[in-house]
This record gives sequence, C-alpha cells and structure tokens, in this order.
Amino acid sequence: MSVEHLIVQYGEHEIDVSLFRRDRKTLEIAVEPDATVSVTAPLDATLGAIEGKVRRRAAWIRRQQRYFMQFLPRTPDRQFIAGETFRYLGRHYRLKVVPHVQASVKLRGGHLVVQAHRPQCAEATQELVERWYRERAAVKFAERLEHNLQRFADPEAFRPTAIILRTLNQRWGSMSKASRLLLNARLIEAPTDAIDYVITHELCHIAEAHHGPKFIALLDQVLPDWRRRKARLEMAMS
Repeated sequence: MSVEHLIVQYGEHEIDVSLFRRDRKTLEIAVEPDATVSVTAPLDATLGAIEGKVRRRAAWIRRQQRYFMQFLPRTPDRQFIAGETFRYLGRHYRLKVVPHVQASVKLRGGHLVVQAHRPQCAEATQELVERWYRERAAVKFAERLEHNLQRFADPEAFRPTAIILRTLNQRWGSMSKASRLLLNARLIEAPTDAIDYVITHELCHIAEAHHGPKFIALLDQVLPDWRRRKARLEMAMS
C-alpha cells in the first residue's frame, strides 16, 4: 500500500498527513501515539475532499497531538555553562568558556568557545551566545536564500521582499502576503539541507499560498527530495 504526503494548513499550524488509499467507502483520520497524523481514504477520494475533512477535524487533531506530545521525550532546557552541548548547522559543539578582555564567540574544533569578561556568569555567556547565533543566522540565511532561488526557472519572481528573523515556538518559517520571509532563528542549528528545505518551501508560497496539489507539485519540481529533508529537520531538531 503506497503512501502520499499532504500538508494541510490550519490557522498558523501545518498538519502533516500520511495518506493511505484503500478499497473502502469511508475516510478515517487517526492521530498516532508519536503525534503523527494518518488518513485512510477511499481510492476515488479527491485531494480537495480529503483536505477539507482534515480541516474540519483539525481542532480534534491538534488536541490529540497535544495529548500525545506530553508523553514524548523532551529536550532539557539548555544551560549556558561549560560542557553543555550546542548545535550549529547540524553539528554538536561543547561549550567552553574562557576569561578574556575581549568578548567573542568562535567555533574551534568540536567546541563553541566563548571569551568573556565574566566567565562564571551564565547570563553573560547566554547573551554572547544568543547574539552570535542571531548574527550567524542573518548571514547564513541570506546565503542560502540566494542558493535556493536558483532552483526556480525565474529566480527573481520568487525573491522575497525581506528576511525577518524571530524565535518561534510552533513553526520554522512563513511567507506573508507581501512576500516577507519569516524564519525561525533556531533554524541555524539545523543541517544546511534542512534549512534549504524550509526556505524553498516558503518561497513556493509566493506562487501558491496554500498547501494544495499545485503547491506540492511545485515543491516536488524544485526540490524532489523535500520529504527526506523535512524528516531530517524534524529528527535533528527534536
């Protein structure tokens, strides 16, 4: 039995759906214990009808996901002390804090080295590290935007009017009606190919506002392996 993948928009949320087709008359929606959503539909059910049913049940789906997610493993809150692990572009680095007259943050080997005036002050270290992440995100996201624009036949038709960085809880990015690209600053922790997936996904929204068949077709065309990249993003940032 083959599986299709759909992304159904519900307010500010995206519901990822694994779609299975069987010789049956009714459509069934299930939320699994790992919070994933599966739909078993009749062979002749249209994508529009399936997406409509998912949207009508979206509030229930979100409640079920929240229920199951309370039992899933959670990443502990990050501590800004020596020895803590930090991610950058998909790799892990150990935090090393050293006294220095000039405050800075650098990657050296497998370490994220923070030079600080007050090396024993976790709050000061946190401020330096978070500023470094924001600065690196601004540079790297602009670089990856240029790279991913080249996936389109007419790159300038998909160029956003601005890139905005925010720390978001529920999503990795969005595209406004005015073509402003909003990216989660935490995305800088993910592997580059996962960052490229998020950026390309949002660029497709300039042509197709909703996650319908035309959107999926465009994303399949410009980024054929987007499902693998999406899975890697979810695994790396869980």
